[in-house]
Amino acid sequence: MNYALPGFWQQIREHRTISLVLANAVVLLAMLLGVFGLFGDRILDTFAATPCSSGDQSYIVRGGDTLSGIAARYKTTYQRLADYNKLANPNLIYVQQRICIPGAKPQSKAPTPFSYTLPKTRGSGNWFAFPQCTWWANQRYYQLHGVYVPWTTNSDAWQWVNRARDFGWRVSYSPVPGSIIVFQPNVQGASWLGHVGIVERVNSNGSVTVSNTNWGANPTSVTYTTAWPGNGVAFVY
Repeated sequence: MNYALPGFWQQIREHRTISLVLANAVVLLAMLLGVFGLFGDRILDTFAATPCSSGDQSYIVRGGDTLSGIAARYKTTYQRLADYNKLANPNLIYVQQRICIPGAKPQSKAPTPFSYTLPKTRGSGNWFAFPQCTWWANQRYYQLHGVYVPWTTNSDAWQWVNRARDFGWRVSYSPVPGSIIVFQPNVQGASWLGHVGIVERVNSNGSVTVSNTNWGANPTSVTYTTAWPGNGVAFVY
């Protein structure tokens, strides 16, 4: 003969069933965590150890990265990266995973040749305040040539042409690689005190690539700008 369980005992039976299911789930989760604890580092190391071709650049995924973001950084598409790295799901990448960027390995650049003789009159250090443009121009010139400018007074940026002449340095109005470019006040974006930077490269179209500090939105960072020879622009070396 079958009897229906009273409501109270029926609830106990259901609670026991639920507790058993939860207990099994906890055990399974613990087992999975244990396995990942043993092998997780090896899995991540496998991602990071995947070699790229010799002509590629490799990128190790960090938290918050997306494949499309990585692609944009290297001026390619996420589809190309997904295909090249054999990613089944472009939306699923892992921290510490190595992404190979095809053909993006930076080429080593030969140092810019300087055919001129360095000035004999030299400074003993960099006495300009960081991050003024004068500080960077002096510091970068020293990095390139091992020479500091000798002028420390009457040395606002716009005055560097005359000060260079005072100390026997050359002044040119044609671009010279590795020279100090001097802008007179309000010329090509310079302030009322003028501006100085370093000519990193003379471009084929006649412009120059200039490294600067105290320029733009981040005055303490080195920025690279394009400038043109012309009125109010001179090159000191």
